[in-house]
Amino acid sequence: MTTKKKPNKPLPRLPKFRLLPSIVTLVAFLITAAFIINSLYSDGVIDDFRDFEEGRVAERDVIAESRISYIDEKATRLRREAELRQISPVFKYSLEVNEEVQNSYQDFVDFSKAVFDTGISTRDYLSKIDTNFPMQFNDEILDMLYNDEERLQILDAGMATLKQVLDTGIFALPSAALVERFNTEQVELLHNYGSRNERERIAFSHILTLANLNNAIDRYIASDAPASFKVIAWDLLSPFIKANVVFSEADTEQRLIEANIQIEPVVKYIEPGTRIIKRGFIISAEAMIELEALKSAVSGKDPRTIVGQTMILLLLYVLFIFLGTVKLTSHTLSNEEIYLLAILSALYLIGAVLVKNLSFNTEYFPVSIILPTALVVMLPAILIDVPLALLMAFALPLSAFLSDSFDTWSYFFALVSGIVASYLLRNAEKRMDLVRAGLIIAAAHAVATIAILLIQRAALSWYPIVLFWAAFNGIASGMLVLGLLPPLEHALDAVTTFRLIELADLNSPTLKKLFTIAPGTYTHSLTVANLAESACREIGANPLLARVGAYYHDIGKMEQPEYFVENQTTYNKHNELPPRLSATVIRSHVKLGVEKAHALGLPRAVIDIIAEHHGNSVITWFYNEALKQDPQVSPGDFSYPGSPPRSRESAVVMLADVSEAACRSLEKPTAAKIEKFIQELITGKVEHGQLAESELTFRDLEIIKKAFVRSLAAHYHSRIEYPKLPPKEPVAGVSA
Repeated sequence: MTTKKKPNKPLPRLPKFRLLPSIVTLVAFLITAAFIINSLYSDGVIDDFRDFEEGRVAERDVIAESRISYIDEKATRLRREAELRQISPVFKYSLEVNEEVQNSYQDFVDFSKAVFDTGISTRDYLSKIDTNFPMQFNDEILDMLYNDEERLQILDAGMATLKQVLDTGIFALPSAALVERFNTEQVELLHNYGSRNERERIAFSHILTLANLNNAIDRYIASDAPASFKVIAWDLLSPFIKANVVFSEADTEQRLIEANIQIEPVVKYIEPGTRIIKRGFIISAEAMIELEALKSAVSGKDPRTIVGQTMILLLLYVLFIFLGTVKLTSHTLSNEEIYLLAILSALYLIGAVLVKNLSFNTEYFPVSIILPTALVVMLPAILIDVPLALLMAFALPLSAFLSDSFDTWSYFFALVSGIVASYLLRNAEKRMDLVRAGLIIAAAHAVATIAILLIQRAALSWYPIVLFWAAFNGIASGMLVLGLLPPLEHALDAVTTFRLIELADLNSPTLKKLFTIAPGTYTHSLTVANLAESACREIGANPLLARVGAYYHDIGKMEQPEYFVENQTTYNKHNELPPRLSATVIRSHVKLGVEKAHALGLPRAVIDIIAEHHGNSVITWFYNEALKQDPQVSPGDFSYPGSPPRSRESAVVMLADVSEAACRSLEKPTAAKIEKFIQELITGKVEHGQLAESELTFRDLEIIKKAFVRSLAAHYHSRIEYPKLPPKEPVAGVSA
């Protein structure tokens, strides 16, 4: 049995190189890199501090040029040691030891009572006890117990006292060196009751140990116990008593780890203009610590670091502009769209550098709160594609972070802003949706800001000002998009949802004029729009673009509407024209439609549909008529001047146009007739190469056919013949 070798998938092709967009992108990158490098150098002087040493006389001054924060390791260590000494050692209460101790004592009680019942002598009792409980009691205590008249009550009182002592807890203390590491004033006692734990804090002075239990045992003897029991209580119980509270090293270490995490380091600040090293003075240990902090702060200005950051920025530009956009968008980016992306990216990163250099004098104010990240993301989302905007939401804040313009919290705030902005515009259909998006972005900014302030443990006085700027950022982004969108739509010739919805208004002057001058063409266009929209929706193309393209695809017929069959009533003007001239009139509506579309300022995508809705197909009726007169006639003289559709929407409008027009010629159309007819039309377009550049698959064509059949069968369904009403008979006495 042989297995078929799977064909190797071709490697993905790089996007086609375009000179002018590449130059614009390179210039944008160079300008951005210049700003970033200048910022990195101006933040601090690149210097060599190896000539400084503690105890030596400084030969030059070292002055901090920017605000520097550093962790004081010594102070942090002292704080940590002090905090950890407040941790109480954890002890565990052992129920197993309790049970063991009580069982041992109960064995002694049971054995003694059994011996008491035999009535043996004191000597024999002592001998039996020594045999079964060797080396535990002295003879004097056993003699006193045996000869006491209340010996049974003494044994019972011993059990009651033993339980009281065990319930209180007898501690087994670790070494003194270990105890001194922790809080020496109290301990934490951990009781384990199956799935439930209870914690109890006990002062060191109140805990029981085997060392102090002898002096404290009288406190645990019941008041009704025999008087003689108090005399022998310790000697009687001590052979059985064990420590039932032991030190838990694991739980104590866990307390130390938890406390260690919560201990904040001691942060010190060096303000701009501070003279860290003074010329002519001996360099102190504190000065060396501050010098190390300065070295760490300016280490990012090392030329190698700057070159590395520039290379990362260049790599992000290349991947973002030339690779990521082609893979994430539904179309190849136009030159204008690449210009927009390059300029937006450059402005954003330059803005990040400029805002970073502003002095806010606080670590609680993320610099990205000033940058309109949402605005930079919303513009590509509307003008180009939402997936591309989502890529920008990740790439631009990351670039600012890697170029040292954003700290962690600024990066987080910008990331939230960009992702929320790109998500909100997925289904936006009205320009007022942008205002709503701005309000939602403002709310998201507020939540992100509160989270940042809480984590930083900022004072409450900072909340109002930071929240105000965060909310203002979101609202301003929405308003700015609303103002910038119309000029950018026309500059980029972008087919945005908002622009298409405005063009789809049937009350627009152009469509009202079409209805007045060519009502048949108007009705035909509406039907084609319905067909194209439903088909595009099912194959995943842009249904709104298809609808608008269908509305305007025949506007060229407004010049000579009477030459098109849908506008004719009884007389056909082509009857008096030769076929070649008739074909010229019919063909001209495509060119006239494109010219009128340019005059109206329609988007390029809509103009392409107008130009391509007949492709370069032959006008078969007049071509066949011409063949009857001249067999040598050229098909090119009877072909439309356009090119085959290059987009799925344009191809669907072409198929909807020819299907609707052709189905009107069917007599008594049924669903079966319509399906067969549409299949023949689609097959004909495929065979003549009209769909070769449209990216439609055979699966798409099958879906389109079914969508057309459903709509057209419903439109042309047969109706019952209504019977005529009988003539009304005159009422007697009433004249007609």
